Amino acid sequence: MEKTIVTSGKTIDLAIEAALTQLGLDRDSVSVQVLQQAKSGFLGLGAQPAKVEVTYEAPDPAPKVALSSASRSKPKAKKPEAPKTEAPKAEPKPVKTEAPKAAPAKAPKAERKPESKVEAPKEPKAPKTFALAEPGSVEEKIEVFLKGLLEHMGSDAIPHAWKEEGNTYKVELVGEDLGFLIGRRGDTLDALQHLANYSVGRNVEGHIRISVDAEDYREKREDSLRRYARKKAQQVLKARRRTTLEPMNAYERHVIHAALQDMENITTHSTGTEPNRRVVIEFVR
Repeated sequence: MEKTIVTSGKTIDLAIEAALTQLGLDRDSVSVQVLQQAKSGFLGLGAQPAKVEVTYEAPDPAPKVALSSASRSKPKAKKPEAPKTEAPKAEPKPVKTEAPKAAPAKAPKAERKPESKVEAPKEPKAPKTFALAEPGSVEEKIEVFLKGLLEHMGSDAIPHAWKEEGNTYKVELVGEDLGFLIGRRGDTLDALQHLANYSVGRNVEGHIRISVDAEDYREKREDSLRRYARKKAQQVLKARRRTTLEPMNAYERHVIHAALQDMENITTHSTGTEPNRRVVIEFVR
């Protein structure tokens, strides 16, 4: 059963965080509708907080069992019956009884212990190996640019770049404490990726596309978005009405569209303008 709550905060993100804290849910388990943008006002006058409406799935309440009128009525007290007097019975004659023959003892069956299934331990992933970039190559230019940028950010992470199909280049950041380089929902990774595409792309021939990743975040995020999309699509099929997801960037919207493109009775399209462009999941006959 879908339920909604409305929360407010100084910013949209703080309002959403307040709702998630109140519900005890993560970001992928809810959908958000912005009701009001935050306004700072003039000299503190006329300031308004940001308001959001958060929709989430709540378990259906257990059905109440109605008591019948017969079960609600009090039982009537029974009148005590007079004790019946019985005639004394004649004493039975003694009957000779033979001692039962002892049955031959059977050997006890050995109890079969349940067999415990032992799962084979999962093999750890082999560490990734990266080839050295050739001097003067696009891979080297990408690594040099990102290395300098990471040093300015106070990070010791090392970028490794390699070429994929076409003009696509992948970059893996390797090191410790990479969480702050990923950022909230990958926003820091997206910023590094945007800067690399802009800076390196204008200094090489042709159009190239650079994808920056760390700790396989991109793959994990895509899996999470696919599960989220299928869950929201099932809700749309059940209710037979459309739903609008929270704002997403172009990459995340593409994952949602691709995950639902072959689903029956479901269509998707995007609405709004950046950075508040959203995916709409709609039921079709």
